[in-house]
Amino acid sequence: MNLNLPIPLQTILLLTASNVFMTFAWYGHLKTLSHKPWIVAALVSWGIALFEYLLMVPANRIGAQQFSVGQLKIIQEVVTLSVFVPFAVFYLREPLKLDYLWAGLCLVGAVYFMFRSH
Repeated sequence: MNLNLPIPLQTILLLTASNVFMTFAWYGHLKTLSHKPWIVAALVSWGIALFEYLLMVPANRIGAQQFSVGQLKIIQEVVTLSVFVPFAVFYLREPLKLDYLWAGLCLVGAVYFMFRSH
């Protein structure tokens, strides 16, 4: 994906797209396939996860040009929480809790420590 976008932006966009697929693969079946045997949910989730990997691998390869592996992991965690919270609230109809905010603040600390010497 080279649209003349800066490497950090390419990385974050690909990680965000991959996380949408990942979140549906990991949790979407709880709403849509709860009446099916677990093996059906697992196979459907595996099929969805393929698209996650098709985006995650290039995201990490592109990101590794500028970030350390630890920094990529922390970026991934921030993106994961940013995708998961709206998914849980709007798709799975989970209540919005302050715990998401506290988790996000913990990730802000993790970002600080992973990027402070960069």
